[in-house]
Amino acid sequence: MILKSYIIEQNTSTLEKYKSVLFYGENTGLKDELKEKIKELNQKAEDINFFQDEIIKNKDLLGNEIVNTSLFNDQKIIFLNKINDKAFDIISKNLDDNSNNVKIYIFCDLLEKKSKLRNYFEKSNTAAIIPCYVDNEITLKKIILDKLKGYTGLTNQNLNMILENCGLDRSKLNNELDKIAVFFEKKIIDNDKLEALLNLKVNDSFDLLKDQALVGNKTKTNKLMSDTILEDGKNIFYLNVINQRLMKLLKVNEIAKDSNLEDAIGKIKPPIFWKDKTIFNIQAQKWDIIKLKKILDQTYKLELLIKSNSQISQALLIKKLLINICCLANAS
Repeated sequence: MILKSYIIEQNTSTLEKYKSVLFYGENTGLKDELKEKIKELNQKAEDINFFQDEIIKNKDLLGNEIVNTSLFNDQKIIFLNKINDKAFDIISKNLDDNSNNVKIYIFCDLLEKKSKLRNYFEKSNTAAIIPCYVDNEITLKKIILDKLKGYTGLTNQNLNMILENCGLDRSKLNNELDKIAVFFEKKIIDNDKLEALLNLKVNDSFDLLKDQALVGNKTKTNKLMSDTILEDGKNIFYLNVINQRLMKLLKVNEIAKDSNLEDAIGKIKPPIFWKDKTIFNIQAQKWDIIKLKKILDQTYKLELLIKSNSQISQALLIKKLLINICCLANAS
């Protein structure tokens, strides 16, 4: 049974009628939020966490936990984390055998259409599957407005400032909103203080690098590559910043099929932030749909690689991607 994530966000108790639910997709922030909501709904239940390596290493682990009743709680919920098709046989067998009052929630990254796990849950009448797709600017803007409801001084300019700083990453956005709530305890937002709080000067350095790579300016890209420090732990954020701009360029190209480029840029929603309009116009002239889809494929594969392998030099891969972007921008 396929369920829509936005419906579950509004009413998580809908999940209670299913013994097992699978969440999959790139939106880690959304999956984390839904996990917390499930815990809130099941405060009296015993909750247990397993990762894929654990249940593969000990094939009886999951089954034993389902069968064993809790001494202190009437209910039990099991979270299975970082799961993929390698664990399908173990999981499907135990789901079929689960006759106890045990709820199982499974969290996966991207699953292809041919995935055994995905097909199992999509075809099931008793289990549910929820795709967690990447947020867009509209959904994130709604989150900002909801969480900062009652704050004075929240203008379109600083709302866009918060939005651009998170790079379409809900986890990053939630962290920034938590910082804002603590810092502006009187619920009065000052634009200059907000800019300092979000550390925009550090992020601006990467934005300059990203913009010059997309323009195809090799000289400035090389200089900025040497001058810009890529912070540890922010590589997914950097990728999201790049992807956000690529997706806007793709949208403009699609609109431009029916009108000229200038008109297409004027029609894009949400509108381009005023300070970015000049550089965006130059980038839009450099990139067509074919080149954009080619580089988006590279960013997608790089994100999977970064998330699945913590041992690789992630900053080096981000820089290599920027070099590829710069070269492709100049390709005919």
